This record gives sequence, structure tokens and C-alpha cells, in this order.
Amino acid sequence: MDLSIGGISHAYGDLEVLRDVSLDVPSGQIVCIVGPSGCGKSTLLRMAGGLEQPDRGEILQIGEPPEGCLNALTFVFQDFALLPWRSVEGNIRLVLEDHTIGAKASDEIVSDVLARTRLSDFRRALPRQLSGGMKQRVAIARALAVKPAVMLMDEPLSALDAQTRELLIDDLVSHWSREPFTALYVTHNLSEAVRLGHKIVVLSRRPGQVREVMEIDRPLNERALGDADLDERQKHLWDVMRTEARAADEELVDG
Repeated sequence: MDLSIGGISHAYGDLEVLRDVSLDVPSGQIVCIVGPSGCGKSTLLRMAGGLEQPDRGEILQIGEPPEGCLNALTFVFQDFALLPWRSVEGNIRLVLEDHTIGAKASDEIVSDVLARTRLSDFRRALPRQLSGGMKQRVAIARALAVKPAVMLMDEPLSALDAQTRELLIDDLVSHWSREPFTALYVTHNLSEAVRLGHKIVVLSRRPGQVREVMEIDRPLNERALGDADLDERQKHLWDVMRTEARAADEELVDG
């Protein structure tokens, strides 16, 4: 299933946040959204997931969801959003409880995503016993459990230290290489964007508009940290964003 965002504009009162934003998220691709602070990245993601409605424009789901899909659109948040009184297994099983799939099917799904995210040995652990990286693995496993047509990922690695972030990038690349998933991925981190994005959409300073779209036609598992081509692409993205990022930062501080 593809996601098509066409001509989205939105304002909160007198504050215009997005202006005429259009982009496509093709099935099996990760599309990253980058831009200065306050440019409407997370607002656009919430609209894509139906949590907010735009003032103008439309968001279309085109085609059929994958076989076995339980939720067409599923969020992965930066703060993990785990229930502290539930175990790893319990947090994953939560998203299956409103679906009539039966206990055996539910057990098979949970065991599968635990194995795919290397969490099988931690299925009975509580969130307070886990590192930040492990908690985010649980959140990713929970999203994978419903086999979404599109994952909506709101800065999922931003709360992690640099080393853990690299490990999670490796995990996401591994997941995608085994079974390509579709994602709209918001990030401030340009290194993440060039490592994970098949397409990178640069938004301008608020009101967010599409400044540039960069496509990277290389398999994710061939994009290494320190790769010269990726470093050059990251530099180009920063060159596009630098002036507006500085202005946005000063605007937020002044506010």
C-alpha cells in the first residue's frame, strides 16, 4: 500500500505550520522527513496517521495493505510508550488484543517478532529493567506485530545515545533487508536520514514547505557509517537547511 500526501496546509490559529506539502511514500520504501525545528514534521506525521486533520489537502491510502495486516498505519514514538506494569511480551500482545485472531495466532505473532528483534530472552522483563535501546526494540516489535502497511516513526532514535542509535539503525536495516517495510520517518538526524531513507524530503522553516527531495538508490545494507557518498549527501542536506535551521533555533529561543 502506498501513502500519498497531496497539498497539505494547516494552521493553529494565526500560526501557519504547513503550506501545500505533497509527497509520496511508495510501498517498501522508507521516506525520511527532515527540516528545521518547528517546521511541522511531527504535525505532518500525525495527519498522515489520522490524529489530526489538515485545513486543506488530502492523504490517500492507495492499494491493498499487506497480507495479514491488522493495522494499516502504526506509530513508533521517541518515548517508547510502553506500559510499565506489562512485560515485554505483554506490551507487544497489547496491540493484538482488540483483534479476533485467536490465542494460537497471537502466540505465533508475538514469538515471531520477539525473535526478529532479538528479544526472546527478555519476554518476561519489565520496561524498568531494560535499557533505552531495548525499550525501543520493544516498541518496534510491537509495531511489527500488527504487520502495518505503513509505519509512522516520530524521531524513534532521538532519545538514545550515539552508540545505541547506531545499533538500532543496524536493527532497522536488518529488519528491512529481511522483509521490506514501508515507513514515513521523521528525524532531526541527517546521518540517520541518509542511512535509512530511500527518499529524503527537506521541509523549509515554518510554514513547512517542500524545499528539496533527495533519492538514494542504494540498498540499505550497503550504506556504511563513514561512506564518502553518504557523507557528501549529508553535507548537501545541511547546506540546504543551515540558514533556516539557525533562524528557526533563534526564533524558538526568542519565543
